[in-house]
Amino acid sequence: MASPISNLSNLPELKKRLFFTISLLAIYRLGVFVPTPGIDVGKLKQFFAGGGSGTIFEIINMFSGGALEQFSIFALGIMPYISASIIFQLLTVSIPALKKLQEEGESGRNKITQWTRYGTVVLTLFQGVFIAYGLFNSGYVLKNVGGTQFIVTTMFTLAAGTCFIMWLGEQITERGIGNGISLLIFAGIAARIPGGFRDAWVNRDAYFGVFGFIMLLAFLFLIIATIIFFERCQRKIPVHYAKRIVGKKMMGGHSHLPLKINMSGVIPPIFASAILVVPSTIATFVENTNLQAVVSFITTGWFYNLIYVAAIVFFTYFYTAITFNPQDVAENLQKNGGFIPGIRPGKPTSDYLDNVLTRITLGGAAYLSLVCVIPTFMISQFNIPASLAYTFGGTSILIVVGVAIDTVSQIESHLISKNYDGFLGQKTGRFKGRKA
Repeated sequence: MASPISNLSNLPELKKRLFFTISLLAIYRLGVFVPTPGIDVGKLKQFFAGGGSGTIFEIINMFSGGALEQFSIFALGIMPYISASIIFQLLTVSIPALKKLQEEGESGRNKITQWTRYGTVVLTLFQGVFIAYGLFNSGYVLKNVGGTQFIVTTMFTLAAGTCFIMWLGEQITERGIGNGISLLIFAGIAARIPGGFRDAWVNRDAYFGVFGFIMLLAFLFLIIATIIFFERCQRKIPVHYAKRIVGKKMMGGHSHLPLKINMSGVIPPIFASAILVVPSTIATFVENTNLQAVVSFITTGWFYNLIYVAAIVFFTYFYTAITFNPQDVAENLQKNGGFIPGIRPGKPTSDYLDNVLTRITLGGAAYLSLVCVIPTFMISQFNIPASLAYTFGGTSILIVVGVAIDTVSQIESHLISKNYDGFLGQKTGRFKGRKA
């Protein structure tokens, strides 16, 4: 009786994809430790260790896998690409010409993807200039490095680093397993978790004591269980199909349409964080007291949580609307002779699905918002350092668990397509890993 792991040896394509994915993730993690030329890494680490970075920079550092606090060539991470993706997705919805281009098929989507790449380069250069200028003025540069030289070098180094990360993500999506961009963020966060545990244990007396450490572990398990529960939650809408004869077989019967409570996955908190990064990046390194005061108010405390939650709710509904079109589903059901009991086919079915989706998405948005504001609650109520709170906070755990579930599901699909049971088993009475 073979196990799911041993079955990988019988699936060379899947094994090749897994090896390719792991190799590119390893390259990404190595790049995190390559510093940008001219930066004084020691001073920058002291800045982060002293808690001077603030909420937004802890989030950027979390998404970059610690690259920001070392100011490596990957310091900006994948955030500029995410920001460019948000801009073009919003433009696609609001501009008819772009919407028509997207509906043209693969060629149209490829063109939009190309524009997104160009937008990423522009955003990276823009952010790189401000960050380099601010670092030089703040004294985080080696003494023998000139201002113009450092700014120009840093700007192009960060742009090249982000473009390389973007390329890694696209290659993983195309030739590996899972969503490449999500896996890169997952790898960065997961790599910081062991260090977070070590820091929490070594400094337990200064933070919360032994009992507090045990409570932190219990809290983590609770958060993970909550995330798994909500990510698996579905509203199953019954669907009946009219009986008809196809060849010598009678087709039709009962089925159901599964609607996940969180169709958008981990996208909303990632997009919301990307939106909040831009103003703080500019304000932190621009010597304007009024601008810095306004952005500091926006990006800290209760007002930050309010904006963050509003952005999460917006992107939850926005991304759900992109991924699930009730009108298309209603048309497909009608073409295949399917109907929802008590609901007329066509527009009534579309309206019914839209109403159901609106209600359950509200629950998904509330769940995402609650999980993602946990770090700021931990910082304010339990005096936990920001770096530790964001390592074990809701957003990071949500991404790690969510991406892990999605990746395992894709591996399952490969196994099942080759007539193997997956890692989680199927409701067939067979043991996991056995061939059908």
